[in-house]
Amino acid sequence: MLTLAVVLFVIALIAGALGLPAVAMVSAELSKIIFIIFLILFFIALLGGLGLISIF
Repeated sequence: MLTLAVVLFVIALIAGALGLPAVAMVSAELSKIIFIIFLILFFIALLGGLGLISIF
């Protein structure tokens, strides 16, 4: 999931450099959304692994 966020970020950078603002904007927004989902899942897994929360 983190790899997908990085790939979309790189696509946004390339599209921005080529002058394609719509593609860059969509790619950057998707990259941010996927990265936030990754962080949320990471912290849930971290807290679950430490025994601080019970997922099931």
